[in-house]
Order: sequence, then structure tokens, then C-alpha cells
Amino acid sequence: MSTMNISLPEALKSFVDEQVSQRGFGTSSEYVRELIRKDQDRRQLHNLLLEGAGSQPTQAVTPAYFVGLRERVGKANKTRNKA
Repeated sequence: MSTMNISLPEALKSFVDEQVSQRGFGTSSEYVRELIRKDQDRRQLHNLLLEGAGSQPTQAVTPAYFVGLRERVGKANKTRNKA
């Protein structure tokens, strides 16, 4: 694992220390890593949403679509749980 030093004003350092304490992180590094992971997830979701918005429409999303989707997910979960 690589090391990175970050300089923070005292107010931000106090905030980080408070978050570490209140939210159960072992170190400030764990807290910062979690923030970075969440940012990566948000960026990935943003990109997927943009990709979807730019794609051609396929099928209308109706209540029946969601029923079928739930059934497929349920079957996939049952198959996975058997393995």
C-alpha cells in the first residue's frame, strides 16, 4: 500500500477526527479511503446514467417489466445460493 500525506486546516482535521470517532473508523486513513470509494461509486453511477441517457430507448418500463425482473433476480439468487 502506498502512502500519501495530506495537509488539512485545523478545522478539517478536527472534523475528520470527529468522524473517525463517531462513525467507528479505526484511523483517519480508513475514513479517507471510504470517502474515496464512495466518490468512485458516485462517478461510476454518473457515467452509467449519462450512458443510459444517451442510448436509444428499447422497451417500455411497465409494472410487468418489474415483475419479470424480480422473477429473474429471484431465480439467479436461488441458483447462486445452491452453489
